[in-house]
Amino acid sequence: MSLFQVNRYQGEDEELTASAQSRSQALLAKLQQKAKDKQNQKPPSTETLVAVDEQKTKRRAQSDDSHDSQMKKQRKAEPLTSSILDSVEEPVKEQKQKKKKKEKLKEVQSAPLSDTSVPVKDGKDEERENKNLSSVPSSFTVLGGFENKPIQKVHRVLPQWLAQPDLIQRDIKNNLVPISEVQYLSAQLLSKLRSHGVEHFFPVQAEVIPAILESAQQGVLIGRGGYKPRDLCVSAPTGSGKTLAFVIPVIQVLMERVVCEVRALAVLPTKELAQQVCKVFKSYAEGTSLRVVMLAGQRSLAAEQASLSECRGGARRSLADIVVATPGRLVDHINENSGLNLEHLRFLIIDEADRMIDGMHQSWLSQVVKSVYRSGDGAEKALFRRTEPAFVSAASLSPPQMPLQKLLFSATLTQNPEKLQQLGLHQPRLFSSVQDQAAGAKQTQERFDFPQGLTEYYMLCTLSKKPLYILHLILRMKLHPILCFTNSREAAHRLYRLVQLFGGIQAAEFSSRLSPAERKKTLKQFEQGKIQLLISTDAAARGIDISGVKYVVNYDAPQYIRTYIHRIGRTARAGKAGLAFTFLLKVQLEKFLPMVAEAGSPGIQKHLIKAENFKGLEARYEQVLQELATVIKEEQFQK
Repeated sequence: MSLFQVNRYQGEDEELTASAQSRSQALLAKLQQKAKDKQNQKPPSTETLVAVDEQKTKRRAQSDDSHDSQMKKQRKAEPLTSSILDSVEEPVKEQKQKKKKKEKLKEVQSAPLSDTSVPVKDGKDEERENKNLSSVPSSFTVLGGFENKPIQKVHRVLPQWLAQPDLIQRDIKNNLVPISEVQYLSAQLLSKLRSHGVEHFFPVQAEVIPAILESAQQGVLIGRGGYKPRDLCVSAPTGSGKTLAFVIPVIQVLMERVVCEVRALAVLPTKELAQQVCKVFKSYAEGTSLRVVMLAGQRSLAAEQASLSECRGGARRSLADIVVATPGRLVDHINENSGLNLEHLRFLIIDEADRMIDGMHQSWLSQVVKSVYRSGDGAEKALFRRTEPAFVSAASLSPPQMPLQKLLFSATLTQNPEKLQQLGLHQPRLFSSVQDQAAGAKQTQERFDFPQGLTEYYMLCTLSKKPLYILHLILRMKLHPILCFTNSREAAHRLYRLVQLFGGIQAAEFSSRLSPAERKKTLKQFEQGKIQLLISTDAAARGIDISGVKYVVNYDAPQYIRTYIHRIGRTARAGKAGLAFTFLLKVQLEKFLPMVAEAGSPGIQKHLIKAENFKGLEARYEQVLQELATVIKEEQFQK
């Protein structure tokens, strides 16, 4: 590259000025010659641009008289001359030339239209630019060229204890186990079972009872081999005997206790279910020193507190060994410091576990665990003090402490590990009657076990004819007693009033509109056969064992499969036969039938009732509808 020296001293001769002008003239001549040579290759716009440059240069040479302005022109002209003469171009000089061209274009645009014209690119220039863009180095990643590829579906992978459970036989009648063949059962419990007429265990009881008793072979204070026992989860169909599966082992483990302390806590979602479980506990604790207390809001908080503990000799002593409670009432006693001491708790039983997990908004479980390990803060220096569970190590196992074992029971136990994680289970073990667990992992929803003796039907009807169907089942087909489910207490009350006005049927409603005492009285009358039709909300769908229920009717189709499972589970219990009818609207048919099929139903059949069968009922039905409107208005006015 040639280097040119530029003389920048002030006070130059006139000869230097003249030489500079001569060089400028030579430069202009070369530019003109070059423009003529390129005229055949470039459009006229380039020639116009060169001409404009020539005119501007002449005007500047004539107007600039001062020496300083001439030197500035020299500084601009000399680099331009060097760039034309030099065959090698540097990036820096290219940038300077681009800037100068931009300045020239601006000046051209500001000039009169008769003298200037804007250069326009032709097709050849665009082709050159495209070639330059296409010649991209291979080291750069070229964007684009994306193809639509099928996305592989993500299949859930369950933990091993969920994917490979201990299977329970579904057929109850053909898999009964004599009580004498079950391991670890004491002679006292065997005689107690025989006195209650129990000679055989159901499959779920024969599997779960030994598993619980095995973990307590070394006593209450420590687990087997000094290790904490595994938590148990049981998923079995409704009416398969899950309640007795945890009542029997808890009674046997605790009946040899010396000091009365709360060592078993059973938490249930509803008051009615709590009453039922408490009744079973009391019947098998009879004849022992164990005391069972229920905390379900049936009595005042002070009365329940008095049944939990008493003050003797300036110290508070526990009066309960087994506590059966609902979550809300349990939290009330913990927060009020009512004398409920859980520091010696050995068994935490969670019945209807899937619903209890959904109700974790009360945070009752965290408060229970906090109360259990309250003595681990160092305030009490007991020999067997309890500390929060940690990683298994020599330090965490010494000294030994009483373990807390969780027992979960449900007919629709979730397989969602994220939900089960809320329970803080320790090396859980699952007992399940669903045989195809591996195949169930690929289903769009979870699969459940339906009662063996259950037969399912659905009836396609219209919204206005629904009450006629329930009247036809009772008056014409003579099906009773019927447990009928609705989706709201308002619908239950309206149907109850309609049947009551129609006459000829002994009906009652069962919902939160009634007090606990009234609900208890209604259930007793229904079991005694005094009520033909019990219209209920889902309050009676969870776990309650209502004897004598042969027929279940879903007056309102359930939206969720778990609700359907628990509703139809009120019949066909303990291996007996039962019928379940579901009233479906035409718009519900497309969603409901696939939902039931994917859940593992053996088959739901269509039951058709011809329109002629309603002829003797329609006239009275239309009259009752008018009377019902008046009754509902009067009730709303009274409110």
